[in-house]
Amino acid sequence: MAYDYEKFKSAVFSLTKIDLNAYKERQMKRRIDALISKHGISGYEDYVQVLKTDKARFEEFVNYLTINVSEFYRNVDQWKVMENEIVPELIKKFGKNLKIWSAACSTGDEPYSLVMALSRHIPLNMIRITATDIDKQVIAKAKVGLYSEKSIASVPDDLKKKYFTKVGLSYQISDEIKSRVDFKEHNLLENNYPKDYDMIVCRNVLIYFTEEAKDEVFIKFYQSLKPGGILFIGSTEQIINHRDIGFERKNSFYYQRPVK
Repeated sequence: MAYDYEKFKSAVFSLTKIDLNAYKERQMKRRIDALISKHGISGYEDYVQVLKTDKARFEEFVNYLTINVSEFYRNVDQWKVMENEIVPELIKKFGKNLKIWSAACSTGDEPYSLVMALSRHIPLNMIRITATDIDKQVIAKAKVGLYSEKSIASVPDDLKKKYFTKVGLSYQISDEIKSRVDFKEHNLLENNYPKDYDMIVCRNVLIYFTEEAKDEVFIKFYQSLKPGGILFIGSTEQIINHRDIGFERKNSFYYQRPVK
């Protein structure tokens, strides 16, 4: 494509505040090229003009770019560790009014899973999750709370029965669960990070970032946690240099900011 990809990245940042330099270039460029070809657009320069003038195409692009693949209780064994070990430990340290952030929350599967996992130990009316994502389209979907059968397949049967209602071929999550989550827009690579969290959950997102961008995010997560707070990451991720950042590794997926 004739239009320079470097110029395209700069134009995208101006339009969306999404920094494509932070993503693995070959993988991201392939995804963008496929989307441009799908619409029969001649190249990057013309596509930038489309993004500037066509709201629907702009929203589609942001949604496509931010790679929203999620499901409830993804990697269910890790959620058992959460319910049986991590949450009781956090309650012992910080009490039941836990401050929790679900970062890059996609369509809400993860923060809603968190509410249900916490409900084993804490009354629902005491649970409050902050959930953020760069993509306002997926936040809108999360607020609706309608999911496929495949998406909720790993939810424990008792919670599925208690908190989901079948609507046609889909499943609606209950208002009881939805009301415990506050959704907000947030760009992990651009915006300031909130502080003093007991736990941060960010899973299967940073695999698309460069090593430099990952380090930047992990350092900021560390700074956002209280001493003794926990970071829960995805099964395809690990923090190679966790000691340099200051984290203690509890297991492959849970890292703790130590109490000094």
